Amino acid sequence: MVPHILLVEDDLVLVDGLTNVLENEGFLVKAFTTGEAAFTALHNDLFSLLVLDIGLPDIDGFELLKRIRDNNISIPVLLLTARDGAADRVLGFDLGTDDYVVKPFIVAELLGRIRALLRRSQGQTNVLNFQGLTMDLNAQRAWLAGTPLDLSTREWVVLEQLLKNVDKVVSKQNIVGAIQGAGNEVSQNAVEVYISRLRHKLDQAIQIRTIHGFGYMIESQADGEK
Repeated sequence: MVPHILLVEDDLVLVDGLTNVLENEGFLVKAFTTGEAAFTALHNDLFSLLVLDIGLPDIDGFELLKRIRDNNISIPVLLLTARDGAADRVLGFDLGTDDYVVKPFIVAELLGRIRALLRRSQGQTNVLNFQGLTMDLNAQRAWLAGTPLDLSTREWVVLEQLLKNVDKVVSKQNIVGAIQGAGNEVSQNAVEVYISRLRHKLDQAIQIRTIHGFGYMIESQADGEK
């Protein structure tokens, strides 16, 4: 999967430059100039890494970082800022940043730090984040808007398959195969029961669409039939 980077920076010249550099390295990039817009994006899409400026026009990067960690969003974060004081560095790490780069920076070093964070996150964590829903696949725990979700083993497997394939249809056959691969026996008709239970537990926060004749899907911006 191509890493998807969320860039939050209010300097439009720097945004354009970094976006070009990152895209030339093969990354997907989505950029925002405000913290509120970025926080919304984290609930609407799946990202591999957050590159975050501290000096933003609305909430600052520290406040955004605190919100992210308070909501159990474990995305790797790289703070990018002109503030080079020890107190700011300490505060950033206390709030949960994974790395800290001071402006002006050497592009090659920034890219190296980004690649290192991506390698570290892939090796140490296995977390899915989408629209306020967090699934820690290693710990087998899930939260919705910070509240723990009580999922059965089969419900967990179904939701995991859907979240790993956002904006793609997941067939009943594939869902059955995933459940049976976990050592369970299940019929295709039973999948409908698990989907119904998940819709109830997700309480409209995450919409699971039925694609008749094909299967189910979760969309980044769901506006169709559930």
